Amino acid sequence: MRDEPSPTVAPPTGWLAQLELDVAREGGRSTLVRNRHHGPLRVQKPFYPEGAGAVHAILVHPPGGVRSGDRLEIAAAVQPSAHAFLTSPGAAKWYRGDDGDAFQTVALTVDDGAALEWMPQETIYFDGARAVQRHAVQLGADARYIGCEVLCFGRQASGERFARGQLRLQAEIRRGDELLWYEQACIRGGGAALGGLFGLDGATVCATLLAVGPALPASLQAQIRALDPALGASQLKSVFIARLLSRDSERARRVMTSAWQLLRPHVVGRPALSPRIWAT
Repeated sequence: MRDEPSPTVAPPTGWLAQLELDVAREGGRSTLVRNRHHGPLRVQKPFYPEGAGAVHAILVHPPGGVRSGDRLEIAAAVQPSAHAFLTSPGAAKWYRGDDGDAFQTVALTVDDGAALEWMPQETIYFDGARAVQRHAVQLGADARYIGCEVLCFGRQASGERFARGQLRLQAEIRRGDELLWYEQACIRGGGAALGGLFGLDGATVCATLLAVGPALPASLQAQIRALDPALGASQLKSVFIARLLSRDSERARRVMTSAWQLLRPHVVGRPALSPRIWAT
């Protein structure tokens, strides 16, 4: 997938929304030292539910959904020894794209000895959605990262399926010049990638959890696999991956949350504390 250039003005048919965050360690506290936004994308005030060492922030997109021509650009940097946890207040909704693609780029930088957790709530692609999404993580020496995405194809509650539209998805993780993880997909509504045996095999939800840090011991990997018979989990050198294909978004979210709760103490050195916003 070709990288999309960063625009300087909003596309004529949609919003340009930009958010830039910078977290630094100051006086033993992880502090949000930069919070710049343009357009309908911002972060609520920082929270410290687990003490000064880790700052929690909730990323808010006030329109409540993404339409054709919209462009969301999120950049977050965590400076040495700081720790940030980023989540969202609810599901992200990508609406039908009759007028063309909508775009999202996420660029995360985690410096030496820092930690970042990217844990948004689920993403729902409406039938006919057209999305181009790129997620890039750049890690410094000894940086730790946990990221989770729960992708839902169609609105299950109303019986909708993703029969039209197209999703172009790309994700990569690097440590310095070394590529640790790379994945891309082009998913067409009603196409083989959704129904094929070597694709999603008819699943309407794909949930992925990635962790970069100390390798998980075999016993911890086994605990995670035991969470659900359909959950696959592997330690691939520096990256641990857990993935679940399902037809139930609540099940996928519950399993991924449980997996995160198990691995978080090992990867970032903190017990799992679920944000209150996840329970609302």
